Formats: sequence, structure tokens, C-alpha cells
Amino acid sequence: MSVIQDNLETVKANIDAACARSGRDGSEVTLIAVSKTKPVEMLREAYDLGCRDFGENKVQELVQKYDALPKDIRWHMIGHLQRNKVKYIVDKVYMIHSVDSLRLAEEISKEACKKNVTVSVLVEVNVAGEESKFGTTVQEAASLAEDISKLPNIVVKGLMTIAPYVENSEENRLYFARLKQIYVDIIHKNIDNICMEGLSMGMTGDYEVAVEEGATYIRVGTGIFGERQYTAV
Repeated sequence: MSVIQDNLETVKANIDAACARSGRDGSEVTLIAVSKTKPVEMLREAYDLGCRDFGENKVQELVQKYDALPKDIRWHMIGHLQRNKVKYIVDKVYMIHSVDSLRLAEEISKEACKKNVTVSVLVEVNVAGEESKFGTTVQEAASLAEDISKLPNIVVKGLMTIAPYVENSEENRLYFARLKQIYVDIIHKNIDNICMEGLSMGMTGDYEVAVEEGATYIRVGTGIFGERQYTAV
């Protein structure tokens, strides 16, 4: 068994166990293989093992891999997205997780209209209030989602957060629970063009806690592919 296969089986078993502990069905959780900095060969191996959802942080890398790999892959843009790069990916991504401002959403909407596509997005919320992280504030998350919902060719599908890096994953439980509460509050508002079905939270170090708190997308890179290697694609 390869390292990637072994890692994938471990992650999936952990997801199932976390779902069991919290009374959820494993089918509610989508595992996104975070493939940033990883060579195409590693992605192809993960694909052959059944992975269809891959997450990238950089537009150029996503575009290169999009062109090199099978077209049934669902690409997730999970890194900070600059407005001048939007046009390169609006017709390639399954979902953009990192929408943190109305200006970015307006650019996505504009480019989506040009290419006649509808883009699914998540509103990124900086729940922990870390200065080093992108994302709107807890207080402004609902109003930003509502403002975005009024734009053409863009649909708000949920929320995303990047929790702090911690040694003990339990320390992030309150942030995941807070994001879930914001998510529920927005659902109760019944806003047109907001289809709240995605909670993107949890990474290699804390995804089990995130699943217990309601994550529907977890973003695992190191836990599948091993430590990052900063080499050319």
C-alpha cells in the first residue's frame, strides 16, 4: 500500500469515527485533498484512489493542474484570491471558499457574467480574529453574505474559516462551533439566493473536531500527501 493510500484510509476512518461520535452520516462530509505545491503525479495517484475534490491556494497552480488532470475533478479555490486573478478561474472552479469582501464578490460576479457561468462561493470568516488571517468579521458575516446574494451569477453556499494553528485541536472547537452558529443564524434569515449547505472548516490538525461541530468540507493536505515541498509544479 502506498503512503497516500494509507493516509487516505486513515483520514476517512477518522472522519467516519467523528461522524459516529456526533450522530452524523459520513456522506455529509466532503474530503478536499489540499494539493498546493504537490506535483501532478501525486494528485493523479489520489485521483486513482477515488479523490475527486482538490483544493488549491494559488490561481496559477490551479490552472496548470486543471489543464493536466481529468475534467471530472471538482476544484476548490481555498487560498486568498486577488481580484485581478478571478478571470482565470471562474469557469474552472467548483467552489471558491475564500470570499472575504464585497469587492471580490463583485469581481467574481462580473467575470462569471462574461463567461456565462454561475459561481458557488463561501464567505470566509475570521472567527478567531487573527491579524494574520483573511476573512470578514463575525459581526459582518451575515450582512456580507446578504450583499453578495444580490449579485448576478454568484451563489452563496455557506461559510469558511481557517482556525488558528494549535497543538491541541480541542482549542479550536469554540471557533468551529461559532461558525456553525453564524451559519444557522443566516439560514433562519431565509435570504434569497443564499443556499446554506457548506461549512468549510478543519484541516489536518483539527478536522475531527471540525466534523464533530458540523463541517461539511474539510481541507486536508499534509494528512494525505505528507509535508509540503515548495518546488515548482
